[in-house]
Amino acid sequence: MSAIATVLRKDPSRVRLSPLLRLLILTQLAFNVGFFAVLPFLSEHLGTAVGMAGWMVGFVLGLRTFSQQGLFVVGGALADRYGIRPVVLAGCALRIAGFAWLGFAEATWAVIGAVLLIGFAAALFSPAVESEVARQAVVHVEEGGGSRTRVLALFTVAGQAGAFVGPLLGALLLAVDFRAVCLAGAGIFVLVLAGHAWLLPQHIPGRRRVQVKGGVGVLVRNRRFLALCCAYGAYLLAYNQLYLALPAEVERVTGSQSALAWLFALSSLLVVTAQLPVTRWVGDRLALRRSMAAGLLLIAAGFAVVALGRPAGATGTTGLLPAAGFVVLLTLGQMLVAPVARAWVPDLAEEGRLGLYTGALSSVSGLIVLVGSSLTGTLLDSGLPAAVPWLVLAAVPAAAIALLPRRP
Repeated sequence: MSAIATVLRKDPSRVRLSPLLRLLILTQLAFNVGFFAVLPFLSEHLGTAVGMAGWMVGFVLGLRTFSQQGLFVVGGALADRYGIRPVVLAGCALRIAGFAWLGFAEATWAVIGAVLLIGFAAALFSPAVESEVARQAVVHVEEGGGSRTRVLALFTVAGQAGAFVGPLLGALLLAVDFRAVCLAGAGIFVLVLAGHAWLLPQHIPGRRRVQVKGGVGVLVRNRRFLALCCAYGAYLLAYNQLYLALPAEVERVTGSQSALAWLFALSSLLVVTAQLPVTRWVGDRLALRRSMAAGLLLIAAGFAVVALGRPAGATGTTGLLPAAGFVVLLTLGQMLVAPVARAWVPDLAEEGRLGLYTGALSSVSGLIVLVGSSLTGTLLDSGLPAAVPWLVLAAVPAAAIALLPRRP
């Protein structure tokens, strides 16, 4: 947390942020610390302590994803209607209740209820915060503060830093028990709730409230926005291979998945240390569409690296090199795609409905990942020649470039 605060405080030549933007970016950091202190240890707890079967563990985790990503569009619409303050505060309160409930839940129905509450909480506060960060990034540009993608890149760095710190905190508390982990996560959101009740303005200048009715109809007719959603969904499907294709590849070349932790740490470290320089360098040279296209090409190249390395059949440390190359290229692509997609939404959204469109970006792309992941799993188990699944996966982000809307 101190590292992000230092960037916000000591780098005025690059990013001069308003107090509201600082609060929202630090909010993303706190959100992810609290969330990732619990999530990495949930599946093992459900399987061992609660005694769920493997299929039920997968079902519960899928419910959490659906109640979060799938309902982002609801949270975004509510933020447009009522403003971000009540939606963020309500989401934090639900997350506190969900974590506390999960810590004491022993029956399957109680676990499911807690997990749904945890997911829906994020469906409230995340699109509210993300949409306001995107709107404030536009204001930042209008006030001569520089590129909006730099603001959104800092938002990404804050989230990644939280995702890095959270599991470390959770691992320490797991020495006590899982309940302590859940209560610590709830405690973090208590602090976030208190901070926002005190610091988040009742009314944010320039933000007007609109009726929920009618917004979805216009959205589904917005072809340029839906094209962005599909391209972003292709990116998320590719990124999801960190949890599906990569573990299988690491298992194949090393005989275990112990190296995964190092590869995930490599990805987090790259984002935290290189996101802002990469965004600054690219932002000075490429427009939004070209920047996102470059990111998708890097991701495609990452899959191609593994496909080219497969025929060699190397194992051990040498065999891990293509996987490491995949992680590096995928992460570099993420650095370009994620901030740019968020920065692009205000240009495509209907006036006053930035929350709805920000939420829809996550919901539509999340649906693409849900369907695509099932197909990907089938592809990886198809018995095709070793390089073929990785070449098919490389084609997905490459083909998505054609979907990117062209700026007027």
